[in-house]
Amino acid sequence: MAVTFNDLSSVAGLKKVDEYLLSRSYISGYQASKDDITVYVALSGAPLASYMNVSRWYNHIDALLRISGVSGEGSGVTVEGFAHAEAVATPPAADSNVAAAEDDDDVDVDLFGEETEKEKKTTEERAAAIKASGKKKEFEKSSALLDIKPWDDETDMKKLEEAVRVVQMEGLLWGASKLVPVGYEIKNLQITMTIVDDLVSVDTLIKEQLTVEPINEYVQSCDIVAFNKICKYSRF
Repeated sequence: MAVTFNDLSSVAGLKKVDEYLLSRSYISGYQASKDDITVYVALSGAPLASYMNVSRWYNHIDALLRISGVSGEGSGVTVEGFAHAEAVATPPAADSNVAAAEDDDDVDVDLFGEETEKEKKTTEERAAAIKASGKKKEFEKSSALLDIKPWDDETDMKKLEEAVRVVQMEGLLWGASKLVPVGYEIKNLQITMTIVDDLVSVDTLIKEQLTVEPINEYVQSCDIVAFNKICKYSRF
């Protein structure tokens, strides 16, 4: 079913989209599509944090455009003053380390950080082998749902979530979240995340980022509730 939004430069327009995305991850369907791109382009830039749902959605779509692009067809969203996206959105040519790497002949080079000499030699050898075989390097992505437990019912859950979302790294994208009652007036934070498997280890993220200072001021423990492979994308 097609969706229509009014002028997104107005407060009323943004408020409508924010309310619409309260219970949705995407403008239409269950994956990013041209409908998301149409609304993304219609916005003049990143929305204010006060529009929590639009902001979450915008950052997610922005990250997809930088990493893997968006290919879903969508249902044909209409935004006042903008047309439905006709072309498949692909990552910006020079806006990220991943995209910049497409201009190189190397395949399996570490695009997001420094390598040791041993790692560099290994990746160069693998890249040469893949290049010689004419095959593409496939990167797998996964989604995970984390259950984060506070210390007690007096823990500020808003600050807890803010501390969690402050953790940023290449290949990691935080998604939707909610508070889940577990008893004695305590609520756990459940939050979704999308990762590039070659770049982010969820176990390491929990051990070295989410349960150490300063976040452990709010977080007592963190468990993986669900973990699913969601897609692969290729680089030559």
